[in-house]
Amino acid sequence: MLRPLTIILSAFGLITGCSSPTEAVAPAKPGLWKVSDHDTTIYLFGTIHMLPPDYAWRTKNFDKAAAQANELMLEVVMDKDPAKTAEIMTRLGRSPGLPPLLDRVPQEKRAELKTIIESAKIPMDFLDGMETWAAATTLAATTLAQANIRASDGVERQLTGSFEKAGKTVAGLETTEQQLGYFDTLPETVQRQFLLSVIDSSKDAEGEFHKMMSAWASGDTSKIAMTFDDELQMTPELTDVLLRKRNQNWTRWVKARMDTPGTVLMAVGAGHLAGKESVQEMLKAEGLKVKRIQ
Repeated sequence: MLRPLTIILSAFGLITGCSSPTEAVAPAKPGLWKVSDHDTTIYLFGTIHMLPPDYAWRTKNFDKAAAQANELMLEVVMDKDPAKTAEIMTRLGRSPGLPPLLDRVPQEKRAELKTIIESAKIPMDFLDGMETWAAATTLAATTLAQANIRASDGVERQLTGSFEKAGKTVAGLETTEQQLGYFDTLPETVQRQFLLSVIDSSKDAEGEFHKMMSAWASGDTSKIAMTFDDELQMTPELTDVLLRKRNQNWTRWVKARMDTPGTVLMAVGAGHLAGKESVQEMLKAEGLKVKRIQ
């Protein structure tokens, strides 16, 4: 079973934005869909928030859609000043009087957690002051970095650069505070489940990345959906907050945006565009026609 690191890899744009060496997957053909009427077109593109250096993922179909779009809509537009994101993380993710982080997991998991923390070289007292979700995401990000999955030129960054260079609009469906707030609203019991899952998934973070990368590059939504079906069984509350509710919000946005003429490229994590509760399925339930073009 793939753990919540996979949710972060493919469904949560803020925490990632990375790249990693990986075996070539050719030809890359990630999923692309189209919703349109007489004067509005919205392309739905499933991303993975990280890419190997110089990885060739763009296709003729995608380039045609991107060229037609006069607006790029991402999950979130990252602030160019990292200090602002850090301030929000500190404000939401730290609280006084918290129990030591090791005490927040069962006795049999404490040695593994301690090993991860020591490997991450993060002071224990710093993590002890973090809410459980914040400590978990911090350790998850460190685990990804140790697997050479690092911040670099992911899909969103490449698209942002090309759209800004062309003088086109780049906007976000959510704010940084909203994205971090999704974790902050989780009950403590769920936050601790998330931490436990990060501990388990740290054993093979690179393997999870390769599986997700392969599914994304081939446009295989069934494989992507299987990943999230596993997660739904493992942590339903986490999946509800990070996937289902956000898909519902974005479905409402697409439906409302169809009333405004123009062409939009909406690029969000591939996990949101796979499975029975994907944005496409929700749009179909609202009476909109969704056509897969790649």
